[in-house]
Amino acid sequence: MSYTITAQTRTEIGKGSSRRLRHAGKVPAVIYGVGKEAVSIEFEHKDIINIQTNDDFYTSDLTIVLDGKEVKVRVQAMQRHAFKPMIEHVDFTYA
Repeated sequence: MSYTITAQTRTEIGKGSSRRLRHAGKVPAVIYGVGKEAVSIEFEHKDIINIQTNDDFYTSDLTIVLDGKEVKVRVQAMQRHAFKPMIEHVDFTYA
């Protein structure tokens, strides 16, 4: 199964801006990989909360539509809230 997430590039980086994003219902994330520059992104929490419950979400390639371009990625790490059903941050690697 293929998953597609629409994202935007983040310009503000840091703890305060990430908290503001989470409060607005968004998830901060980063895409990185060998030989490529790291890109900070943000996307809607509702776009990932339901699809991340599937097992193949963590093992298959995902498509992130980043500012109109499609980028193939894999989930590297995901940080969740301690007791709320919320995702706080996602690390992606280039596929």
